[in-house]
Amino acid sequence: MTAQDSALIVIDLQNDYFPGGKYPLWNTETVLDNCVAAIERAKALGMPVILVQHVADSSKGIAPFFNAGSEGVALHPRILAAAPQAPVVIKQAADSFYQTTLQATLDGLGSRQLLLCGMMTQNCVTHTALSRAADQYKVAVLADCCTTVDQMLHAIALNALSIRVPLPTAAEALA
Repeated sequence: MTAQDSALIVIDLQNDYFPGGKYPLWNTETVLDNCVAAIERAKALGMPVILVQHVADSSKGIAPFFNAGSEGVALHPRILAAAPQAPVVIKQAADSFYQTTLQATLDGLGSRQLLLCGMMTQNCVTHTALSRAADQYKVAVLADCCTTVDQMLHAIALNALSIRVPLPTAAEALA
């Protein structure tokens, strides 16, 4: 992948998934460190970074987490500090393309290749990687920049994804 036609998409690194949030995940500090490093490397290469933020659909009532206006819905402050100029795509479904501005944002950047990372591996990362809208892109998932509720589910999700998309580490993909 070249930086000029690629984009790093950081999915749902939001406060509710970290200690003190409403649904803390496994291995969050390591994944946060890896994602910040991936953002810094992408920026150094001139690769655009796009942040994706899940906001619960209030028309369906109060959700367990990611409710608009809550502290938990906010993107993690280290992610915002690492990519302060990155566009933020708001979503309400697991697929980051579904009824969002992601595809238009990518088209505006001329992106043809996508590096995905984020939370949760088996849900939003997988649904975005396998989205029909993603079929027009060359997609890879940064295996060391994702997490979910526990190590086993993360490994199962990556194994399932491995037959459809490459799973490089951030160091391999952003060399």
